[in-house]
Amino acid sequence: MRLTNLFSGIAATAAATFAATAAFAQAATDNLTIKGAPVDGLMGFQPAASELASDVHRLDTMLLWIVGVITAFVVLLMLIVIVRFNRRANPNPAKFTHNSPLEVAWTVIPIIILVFIGSYSLPALFKQQEMPTGDIVIKVTGHQWYWSYEYVDQAVAFDAFMIGSGEGNLNETISGELAAAGYSDAEFRLATDQAVVVPVGAVILMQVTAADVIHSWAMPAMGVKQDGVPGRLAQLWFQPTEEGIYFGQCSELCGKDHAYMPITLKVVSQEAYDAWLAQAKVDFPA
Repeated sequence: MRLTNLFSGIAATAAATFAATAAFAQAATDNLTIKGAPVDGLMGFQPAASELASDVHRLDTMLLWIVGVITAFVVLLMLIVIVRFNRRANPNPAKFTHNSPLEVAWTVIPIIILVFIGSYSLPALFKQQEMPTGDIVIKVTGHQWYWSYEYVDQAVAFDAFMIGSGEGNLNETISGELAAAGYSDAEFRLATDQAVVVPVGAVILMQVTAADVIHSWAMPAMGVKQDGVPGRLAQLWFQPTEEGIYFGQCSELCGKDHAYMPITLKVVSQEAYDAWLAQAKVDFPA
């Protein structure tokens, strides 16, 4: 009798511990702020959540200033020419055909500008293309029209479908599914039933491919986008700097439901990731 009670107590404790772990894992990934999502009516980039994205934003700002200055200068020259050298103001045009200093200037100055741009853009490009050793390696496969994920070193694999997949418009059923997953109606066509979960500060190496046609895994807040080509294995990497929920989309036209294969990324603390991974190994064994 005492032995039976002992085993019953152990079983009850184990069940309670497992339930608590599962509940903690769920809470750890759900109680997050949405930081990377498109906003209706706004322009510009999503807030940068990785070093790669910050580099892209700085490069874009620099190029915008350079292009703006060049455009303003060219417009100013055109106005001067229109005002000072029209037929009325200058009835007898000059007959010269060469101006060596001017020709040297408009050759050398663009070269200097291009070298300056290259000195900033090439390091940013190389940083994106030189793959570091990943703390976490995730293989992502694009399908018509959903994503499959495999945590290569953790024996975890799952498919991620858009919440409300197959439904044309938002309705009460989809609203309930979104609410149950911790989202609002604003995240319809952005949120997926399963999310990629990674710890903040970890180097994430993703192996990207496709099972049928070309897809593209894009996460704007992380500054990454990579085509997935059937039969080939491409790579991208990022290192998230802020906890939160981030959304992406397939960015390669892949068929009639191309617009309905979003990406959800949840960046959590290391403790929350460990709890989620422990539960994922039970729920999503590879």
